[in-house]
Amino acid sequence: MAPGRTAALILIFALVTFLIILSSNNYEEPFNYKDLKIKHHNPPNIRKWGLQDGYIPVSGNKTLHTKCNSCLLVTSSSHLLNTGLGPTIDQSECIIRMNDAPTTGYERDVGNKTTFRVVAHSSVYRVLRRPQEFLSRAPSQTLIFWGPPIKMQQNSKANLYHIIQRASSAFPNVSAFVLSPQNMARFDELFRAETGRDREKSHSWLSTGWFTMVIAVELCNKVHVYGMVPPNYCSKRQHKMPYHYYEPRGSDECTTYIQNERGRRGNHHRFITEKLVFARWASVYNISFSHPEWFKDPDN
Repeated sequence: MAPGRTAALILIFALVTFLIILSSNNYEEPFNYKDLKIKHHNPPNIRKWGLQDGYIPVSGNKTLHTKCNSCLLVTSSSHLLNTGLGPTIDQSECIIRMNDAPTTGYERDVGNKTTFRVVAHSSVYRVLRRPQEFLSRAPSQTLIFWGPPIKMQQNSKANLYHIIQRASSAFPNVSAFVLSPQNMARFDELFRAETGRDREKSHSWLSTGWFTMVIAVELCNKVHVYGMVPPNYCSKRQHKMPYHYYEPRGSDECTTYIQNERGRRGNHHRFITEKLVFARWASVYNISFSHPEWFKDPDN
């Protein structure tokens, strides 16, 4: 091959490679929470979102009503262990829990009563496989399932909707709802509006904590959160803590948080970023935090 032709081919190859890299960089948004500037504007009034079009009943014609003046959001954090908060929690008006966090065996610290349980699509099977723990023991509770519309719609090939529907029919006293596609889009837009990052382009997955906090604001006039650490916690913590109170040998909490915040390959929860947003929402939506307690300035 002539030298001139070889040089031309090398130039073309280099140009194509450059264009591919440029296109990739334009599509992907780097995510560095240390450089992230949470927008200081008035967030949208979440309490004005329509509950009727936001939550699809799994069976019957049930409607999700705003019915709580005061709610406790009980996280799955190991910070709740040895607190003895159970009796205080059970005396509350409405109690919100997440995914497959059990109460059996942990009543002294996390209580037993459940009003709402917010469940991610990835936790559906873990919840439904233990009906005595999550369905029959709290017959008046409401289950709210969230997930990508492709997995949760009534006509979905993934069939999660129909699995939830069959379980719901076996426990008619338990109300079950699935977030509508319109509401899922609202949650995505809320993340973009609050962080300036497109969720998909920045390879971010919204956590169950994000969904639960927004749902709590929708359903409750006042929210108190037990067990959620403040945004700066992992830069100051002194010792390791299990991520879940019911998994003492599970992953370390801060290791999980930091790895997810810094992750760029694949999809990751942005736990610390979400907590920065929650800190801003505290005064707007009447949210308070304890065990550990949050200060008004998230940097303290």
